[in-house]
Amino acid sequence: MNKADCFNLGHVAKLHGFKGEVSLFFDVTYPEQYASLDALFIEINGFLTPFFVERITLNGKGFARVKLEGVDSETLARPLLGKLLFLPLTVLPALEGNDFYDHEVIGYKVIDKNFGEVGTLSQIIDLQVNPLIQIDAKGKEVLIPMRKEIIVRVDRTIKILEIDAPIGLIQMYLD
Repeated sequence: MNKADCFNLGHVAKLHGFKGEVSLFFDVTYPEQYASLDALFIEINGFLTPFFVERITLNGKGFARVKLEGVDSETLARPLLGKLLFLPLTVLPALEGNDFYDHEVIGYKVIDKNFGEVGTLSQIIDLQVNPLIQIDAKGKEVLIPMRKEIIVRVDRTIKILEIDAPIGLIQMYLD
């Protein structure tokens, strides 16, 4: 499995007991969507290594207690600490309307209601307090808060993200 065909689900947060169980942190909006995982990939030494899930129990706030097949001791679980978790993009439920996955809109043309075409969406900066839309405007960086009231429309067919940025915000970056 290639990393480019996957999304980051979270990471192995800590050990849970001494029989190989681990606590995973699901860094997603709806962790409950992953309550019945039967397998996942853990990045080890740059490679995505498959692991089968024997049992999983959600603990709230994005954490889950997990028993992975073949990981039966603290000694086997300890090297997994801090490692990133991945799942194939194909398991993501399709989103509609103005809801989108961060990776989905990379490369979209960004058009502001008042300013017009701003540039190309280069990344979503996922800050916990204030996520940002990073736009490449002909070599200049423009950062727009990623808030529901700013996102006007996501057009998946022609790959356009329409926004309504606060007046003057875009010009501040380009002047």
